[in-house]
Amino acid sequence: FLSLWLIFASCTPKKQYRGKKEPVPKAKNIIFMAPDGMGLACVTAARIYKNGPNGQGLHMETLSAIGYQRTHSANSATTDSAAAASAWASGEKFRNGEISCHDDNRDGKCEPTPAPTILELARERGKSAGLVVTSTVTDATPAAFGAHVPRRGCENEIARQYIQVTGVEVILGGGAAKFNAPKANVDDCGTFGDFIAAARTRGYGVVYTKDAMEEAVSRGTKKLLGLFARNGKSPELFRVFPEEHYRVDEPTLPQMTAAALEILEKDQDGFFLLVEGAQIDWAGHNNNLPYQISETLAFDEAVKVVLDWINEEQRRKLDTLVIIAPDHETGGFAIRGAGKENYKLGDLVKDAWTTKKHTAVDVVIWSQGPGSKFLGRAVDNTDLYKVMRDVLF
Repeated sequence: FLSLWLIFASCTPKKQYRGKKEPVPKAKNIIFMAPDGMGLACVTAARIYKNGPNGQGLHMETLSAIGYQRTHSANSATTDSAAAASAWASGEKFRNGEISCHDDNRDGKCEPTPAPTILELARERGKSAGLVVTSTVTDATPAAFGAHVPRRGCENEIARQYIQVTGVEVILGGGAAKFNAPKANVDDCGTFGDFIAAARTRGYGVVYTKDAMEEAVSRGTKKLLGLFARNGKSPELFRVFPEEHYRVDEPTLPQMTAAALEILEKDQDGFFLLVEGAQIDWAGHNNNLPYQISETLAFDEAVKVVLDWINEEQRRKLDTLVIIAPDHETGGFAIRGAGKENYKLGDLVKDAWTTKKHTAVDVVIWSQGPGSKFLGRAVDNTDLYKVMRDVLF
């Protein structure tokens, strides 16, 4: 009987994180990094291309705690980015398309009144905040942290809330068109307006190129709105494969991340920073392996920027929670083979895809710093919010 009980006990999964059950260390800074749409096979393919099958791991693979998360939304086994990011940001399940807002009556209003997001909670604690992305900065993932709207298509309204309501100090990515929308281009919430001018009146420096961004940072700006493309930024594909052409005046994701850290680190109370590699997802939708690998490697270089920043000072290691988590997997990507392939550094693996949409598979979490031990297990995506909340309070 004892032997049977021991076998049963060893096979019983650990409980999900449900909040404080033991003392939780506090974090001065939280850096949440989202490789949108990235599955584990994507990591393998990028590692083989960069370092070979026996080479060292990617930077994201060096974090000490490894777990995985369930990603379903409130109304579907397969989530979209809006519902998944809202689960992270607010700790609740949302319907696909909702941005940290329960539109229960389907009338385009947030009812009941939305709870503060983790970014807003951080700001209530006196911390600064930043959003750094390769999509439009008003896309679903960053929006879930800095806005509340019933539909993800309310991008002009999201831009307005960033500037006029939430007051996020650092906003870097694409999406200039969403910040200066004429009346003829109202969004799904009926919002239009010049929010670039509104940003300037509130003390933001507004920049459109890499050089201007770096100059603003060197001048010591405390609030920065960087809009480097009318819509999404140029793919990193064109940087990894240099025979292609790309806009050299756009900063890369690692460069934007470094700029954000240089601004936010000046806040003595700490900061919350979201960094999203949005176009890993876009590559998955296109079933485009070179595109996917290049976006994954660009994201991983942003991870290196973060880890290098943390390792500069021992105190930062103790004060900073880093979470790396995809919102879902895209494309059903797999690496084909039946034992005949012998890949070497620089090889593109033989790819296979099951869809051009999102999948419902669980996705990995890497983390380190205060509270990360609670993520080194099987959790729900809403649990990431609970861990972040608990290290803040």
